[in-house]
Amino acid sequence: DTRLSGGMLAHALVAGICSAGAEADLLGVLPTPGIAFMARAAGAQGGIVISASHNPYEDNGIKLFGPSGTKLGDESEARIEAGVLEGLKDSAAGSSAREPGRVERVDDAVERYAGFLKSCAGGGPRPFSGLKIVLDCAHGAAYQAAPRVFNELGAVVEALHVSPDGRNINAGCGSQHPERLARRVVEAQAQAGLAFDGDADRLIAVDETGEVLTGDRILAILAARLKAKGRLAANTVVSTVMSNMGLGAALKEMGVRHVTSAVGDRYVMEAMRGCGAVLGGEDSGHIIFADHHSTGDGILSGIKLLEAMTEDGRPLSELKRIMTVYPQVLINVPVRSKPAVASVPGIVAEIRRVENELGENGRVLVRYSGTEQLCRVMVEGPTEEKTGECCRRIAAAVKRELG
Repeated sequence: DTRLSGGMLAHALVAGICSAGAEADLLGVLPTPGIAFMARAAGAQGGIVISASHNPYEDNGIKLFGPSGTKLGDESEARIEAGVLEGLKDSAAGSSAREPGRVERVDDAVERYAGFLKSCAGGGPRPFSGLKIVLDCAHGAAYQAAPRVFNELGAVVEALHVSPDGRNINAGCGSQHPERLARRVVEAQAQAGLAFDGDADRLIAVDETGEVLTGDRILAILAARLKAKGRLAANTVVSTVMSNMGLGAALKEMGVRHVTSAVGDRYVMEAMRGCGAVLGGEDSGHIIFADHHSTGDGILSGIKLLEAMTEDGRPLSELKRIMTVYPQVLINVPVRSKPAVASVPGIVAEIRRVENELGENGRVLVRYSGTEQLCRVMVEGPTEEKTGECCRRIAAAVKRELG
């Protein structure tokens, strides 16, 4: 993506790849799902993304895709990580290469990825003609591709946060901070707003009234559309344990089977393969269309959401009514360490007290962030007041024990 440290890390990786005799294609700034697409389309051995997703610019990381454009499994990543930490003592790849590999710069990656996205849209070459939308590109990887795609599909586009400087990625903008986007949608009298995160694999939407729609409501809208068109394979939708209770209720009302997975789009994809589903996602905005792509894609999700609006002929504020959102409170608690939650008696006791109080009218989920030194405490309940109070109690217990 556009982080200051991205070029440094990319060139370090290229040096290692070429020293082992392999060839490396440098694609430049491109959304994470764009790398997944390019790896598959080029018949490469894999794809590597330098990004820390929705995190601040100081952070950075590495995402790995296999030749099919899907993220590597836990075991494969663990082996790679162990090899790095052990200094690759068991690997002779670097010393056995007779000649270094070549480096190629691919200058048309954005164009090719945009072409792929446009091919996923139905309704002719300009299906969004006359539709006015506002995009929030988070000063991130979508800043070139997203405006281009929606312009070429016929929409009237206003693009916010498209001036990356290496430090402003995700800074008060994008899917994590859609407040300015929501205001601008109302001011511009636009039909919708679409917000992406730093590497553009997430989508958060805003309707014409300025209300923010997270991934679960987008999933519900798209599930209804696919079912109505007879294209909801296995009559199943996959989401994670973090999904709002309202999603399950909406899917049940539609007569759609609901399968849950662990948190993370790779686990959603694994569950989708296991049950034959073509639609799955997370409340955070990762949404996967398995009949189009091998991973979550924020721009593709935006295309499909606008398709639902234009084909149904109703505004997003009406489409969203298919799902009622249960009151939900999420508190992120900084922690010193990440022991198994079940092994900390003070936290377990408070969770049990809250669960007993809520009964069937709510639920509790406590888990650690995969990218930050945080414990995420999520509670759903019957009212905002009760839900907030219960969440604060558990968060206080986490802070006492681990903060």
